[in-house]
This record gives sequence, C-alpha cells and structure tokens, in this order.
Amino acid sequence: MKHLIIIGLFALTIFSCDFINFQEKANAKFADHHFKTAIANIELYNIRYGQYPSSIDKLDFLGDWDMMIFESVSYEKLDTGYRLDITKGIVTSTLTDLQYPK
Repeated sequence: MKHLIIIGLFALTIFSCDFINFQEKANAKFADHHFKTAIANIELYNIRYGQYPSSIDKLDFLGDWDMMIFESVSYEKLDTGYRLDITKGIVTSTLTDLQYPK
C-alpha cells in the first residue's frame, strides 16, 4: 500500500510540473499571437485610412478570434506611430518567455 501511495504522489508531482510548464507555454503562445494580430490589424487600419487609429476599439474588419486582442494588449497612439504592449496571456497575466527584436 505504501508503494502505491508513493507512486501516486510521484505521478501527481510530475503531472503538476508538466501542467505548469504547459500553462506557461500556452500563455506565451496566445499572448504572442494576440500581439501580432493587434499589429496586423493596426497596420491594416493605417493602410486603409492613412493614419493609425485613435484607440484600439476603432479597429474594423476584425474576425471573431481577433476580438481577443481587446483583453490582452494595450494600445496608445503616438505622434509618430503607436505603442503596443502585451498586458496578459490567455491563462495568466505573468509573461516571462516573450522576447521581440527592437
């Protein structure tokens, strides 16, 4: 009986570690996707209207899945472009694995 309990605890420990790693990877993948989706839609707006939108909620031509960007990025129009930041992933707001070129 002791062996079954030890094996069960060991399996639970391994599963929980893999689940945490899975969460972090999924969180980073979705955050990255939302960030790039936002860039694509902001740039599409700029091409169509000749200027960047005053706020992110002014974007049009969005697909159903594109709506997720409203909860995961923050947008600020600047005099010479815009600032876009990732505010959260799909699972948590902690994002440690994302790196982009300057």
